[in-house]
Amino acid sequence: MSETAELVVEIHVPLTADTEVAEGESRFPWIESLVEFTSELDEGGEVFVVEEGDVFNDAYVIVITGADESTLMGVANRVANLPGIPTGVFAVQTDADADELGQGTVVEIS
Repeated sequence: MSETAELVVEIHVPLTADTEVAEGESRFPWIESLVEFTSELDEGGEVFVVEEGDVFNDAYVIVITGADESTLMGVANRVANLPGIPTGVFAVQTDADADELGQGTVVEIS
């Protein structure tokens, strides 16, 4: 990570399908809650959502920045504790200079 580039945290949520959903409903109903949660944080100015909804290595990834490490990692922890979020959430601490997702320090969350 560059010492001058802005801190970025990628929140990786495993794309684990809900086996209890009715036919015709989303197999990933937690995505809507996750997007709503991070959008509210973005609109409130707590963090800046850089990317919302990338699929990378069988995970749904939200990329956030615009705050210090403690705040960004706190958001990752809050995401992992949202109702319906599958276990196995992890964060990647990186910076704005990273060429692609997944490059940085991996921090297990749940």
